[in-house]
This record gives sequence, C-alpha cells and structure tokens, in this order.
Amino acid sequence: MKISNSVLHRFISALFVLAISGCASLQAPNQEHTSTVLSKDGSEIVYGVKGQGKTTLVFVHCWTCNHRFWKSQIDYFAKSHKVVWLDLAGHGQSGSARVDYTMEAFGEDVAAVVNAVGTKKVILVGHSMGGPVVVEAAKKLDQKVVAIVGVDTFYTPFQYPESESEIDVFVKPIRDDFVGASQQMVQSMFTPKVDPELKASIVKQFTGTNPEMGISAMYELFRWHAQDAPSSLEYFSDKLSNINAAPSGNETPLHKSVLLIPNVGHFVPQVKPDEFNAVLNSIISEHQ
Repeated sequence: MKISNSVLHRFISALFVLAISGCASLQAPNQEHTSTVLSKDGSEIVYGVKGQGKTTLVFVHCWTCNHRFWKSQIDYFAKSHKVVWLDLAGHGQSGSARVDYTMEAFGEDVAAVVNAVGTKKVILVGHSMGGPVVVEAAKKLDQKVVAIVGVDTFYTPFQYPESESEIDVFVKPIRDDFVGASQQMVQSMFTPKVDPELKASIVKQFTGTNPEMGISAMYELFRWHAQDAPSSLEYFSDKLSNINAAPSGNETPLHKSVLLIPNVGHFVPQVKPDEFNAVLNSIISEHQ
C-alpha cells in the first residue's frame, strides 16, 4: 500500500508531538506548577506545586511575607514529597476580596488550595502567623491533615496581648508608622551574629505590604491567640509539633511538643535552613 507524502508527514508530526508530551510528563515531577484558586470569599489565591509523594507538605508563610520565604524548604523537600506553597490573600502574588484578615479567613485560603490540589494526606507547616492559619485550615480539612507543625509560633516566650486595650497599645505604633515600626519590630527578631545581608533582605520584605491588610492581620492574630489558641491547641495536641528558636542556645522547651534550634532568632527556616530541614524531616518521618 502506498502512503502519500501528506499522510506520512502527519504521521511523523503526530509521533513528534507524542514524544515531546512524553518527555514533558517525565520531567513534570521536577518542575514547579503554579495556579490559582478562589478562597471562600472570592479572593484569588496563587499557589504552586512541586515534587511527588503520598504525603503532601503545605508551607504557609508569616505576617506580611510570601511563599518565597520557604524557598530552601520547597527545593529540599520537593525531592522526596509533593510540596505545596501559597501566598495568603493580600500577600505576595495573591489578590484579596476581604476587609477583615482573620485567621479563619486565611485558613480558608489554605483549605481551598489543598482541596484544589486534591491531596488526601497533608502535613501543614506554618511559620509565625502561619501557625494559627494552619490550625484554622486543619479545622476545615479534618482527616486530610495528619500533622501540624508550628514554627516559632506556639509555646514561645513571647507574651501575646490578651485584652482589646492591650492589643490596641501593641498595634498603635504599627498603625501610626507601618513601615518604620514594622522594620524596627522585625530587626529585633535576629541574633547579633546573623548575616547582615540576609537580615537586610528579610527586613526589606516588610516594606511593600499593604498597611491596611497588615494592621488588620495583626489585630486578628492577637485576637486569635487571646480567644482561640488554648482550645485549638488542646484540640490538635495529638497532631501538633513545634520547631522554635533558641536565640541564646540555653533555652529549654516550654512544652513537650517543642523542638528547639539553638543560636537563631524568629526566622528559623531562613537563617538556619539545613538545621531546620533536618528537624522538620524527623517530624515528617513519624507520619509517613
């Protein structure tokens, strides 16, 4: 049977497309895929997925930060797990349709991303404000969550304000001079020996945030700690682990769930990524 040149050309083209598609599918696990999903209130949440594995690690950033703060963790853990990052509403690349930036609303952002990804076994990791956020997300995701890891957020020496008047006093400098007061606060969260360039790059991240979002989120963060923290931490006590900073290296854990990393301030994953990754890896291994 004689095959025409046009048919042969289409056949070869089809093989070429299949070959390219096959290569793309083989490479996909090592690539980062970015997408968007709508949170419960219509806020557009940007998220990314990288790696493969039965257990999915979801990294949630701190107040006025973004997913890039987790770069060392995303690159490291994506070699052996499916890793998901997101920018909370009003942060990073994500949009916002909200006025009040509550921990529950942020939790909806995380839940929307996890449900969009379709994973069934999740470990939520939240740094600072991200701690209450992942706890709120866990309430919505129920049995999908096998573990929660708080990073320098629960059972720390920091004394959160408890009453509305105390919260007002604490937030007033941020409200009066958002950039200046935020930078001053962040600069106090490092040990003296931290790399100056790394410190400057972290501090700089806090200057480009929408002040209205930042002020609202800070108010709501303190309200959550005053009203919801005790019952929430008790409810998730069997799933909760904590990786906290030990700036002097002489601190002792304030709770049985706490693992300390010595000689580092609040930004543990960024300043000591290797040590942090090793401790987090030990926690993950208990839930494989």
